[in-house]
Amino acid sequence: MLDLHTRIATLKRPQLLARAARFGVDDYRRSVHLRRILQCDALPKHGPAILELLDREAEMDALRVAHSGNYRPAHHVEVLIAICGEARLLRATTPHLV
Repeated sequence: MLDLHTRIATLKRPQLLARAARFGVDDYRRSVHLRRILQCDALPKHGPAILELLDREAEMDALRVAHSGNYRPAHHVEVLIAICGEARLLRATTPHLV
């Protein structure tokens, strides 16, 4: 099983989606954005949040690839931003092995 950082690094999405996510990650606020995306009161730790976000993102990408009428690009970008933001926060709080 791949670790979280590897799973995130191996995501292959269209350049426009990736750019939009990178552009928005600096404005990511966990307490606002993650709560809205996951629709929860108590925010999960970074690892479980990333796993949930990756699952949701995979579902959205399947809709995108299938050209589904239910696909919402703006929501897909929000989830990608949250994944990047959570990964950044996880890296900042995880002690590095020397």
